[in-house]
Amino acid sequence: MNEAERAFPDDETAWSAVKRRDRAFDGRFVTGVHSTGIYCRPSCAARHPARHNVKFYSDADAAEAAGLRACKRCAPRDVARDEAAVLGAIEAIKASESALGLAALAEQAGYSPSHFQRVFTRITGLSPAAYSRALREERARTSLASEGSVTEAIFAAGYSAPSRFYEEMEGRLGMSASEWNDGGRGRTVHWDVIKTSLGKMLVAATEKGVCCVSFGEEEEHLRARFPKAELVKADEDFAALFGKVVAAVERPGTAENIPLDVKGTAFQQRVWEALRAIPPGKTRSYGELAAALGSPKASRAVGGANGANNIAVLIPCHRVIAANGTLGGYAYGTAIKEELLKRERSE
Repeated sequence: MNEAERAFPDDETAWSAVKRRDRAFDGRFVTGVHSTGIYCRPSCAARHPARHNVKFYSDADAAEAAGLRACKRCAPRDVARDEAAVLGAIEAIKASESALGLAALAEQAGYSPSHFQRVFTRITGLSPAAYSRALREERARTSLASEGSVTEAIFAAGYSAPSRFYEEMEGRLGMSASEWNDGGRGRTVHWDVIKTSLGKMLVAATEKGVCCVSFGEEEEHLRARFPKAELVKADEDFAALFGKVVAAVERPGTAENIPLDVKGTAFQQRVWEALRAIPPGKTRSYGELAAALGSPKASRAVGGANGANNIAVLIPCHRVIAANGTLGGYAYGTAIKEELLKRERSE
């Protein structure tokens, strides 16, 4: 998020954020309710006040200077403390050569373990344990691409033993360490091009789940994504799975139980999880998504992770729009993006 996007929003934007209890705006302003004399976070779960009783303030100090007191339910003054605690935990996780337990991270932050778990998950989109695993996975992918030995790569990524690596990576890399190190050689990707109401759609899957969904593409595009895998035209064994993917396009909201086989860096995984958390038919700007991930200045990196998504619709990058509220770009054209959002809103 750039400085302009991070700035104090106009009243219409602020009220809209309050009505949807948007956590991405926590820390950007507080809501002063002059009928009760309190001020809240934008995401406060309390009943919404009448609009004419509300005034927005840049921060807690400004609200208190106006004679308001902090809401005990949402504790708006704790936003900065929460962010600092999470950033400290992330630095500790990155610096440690071994996994840090929740209790140790919570003690460092001065929080109870259960409360710190909630705070960390709210800000980053992952639990501390999941964040730590994702970081090791990212290191493993980097090491596997550069180390001559798989075993050396495993230890370089911070795993205490190869068995620990294979235990954590089961079903996450989508292929074994040796296959990953060799560019996917030996894996089989089943694919088909299916007609939909939005045009031809390429769908591909491994035995673990869907690995590619795109519009207007053919086998050669899939080959560019998986240059060393064996590509096989899908047979009836994949008919039910591919049928679910088509249904997710034709009838939004039916994609919850579709297994995915995707790979990405720790940051990309966080962005993709955040995309899947956006309610159907709703949108977020790149800046809002970055703020929700606890990285308010990373809107450009969020855009890069969005663009690295190979699974259209199921990982809904079409729900991200430009900061000015326009649709912005989309790999498969704004007409498809607009139609997907329209269908979701009509459900």
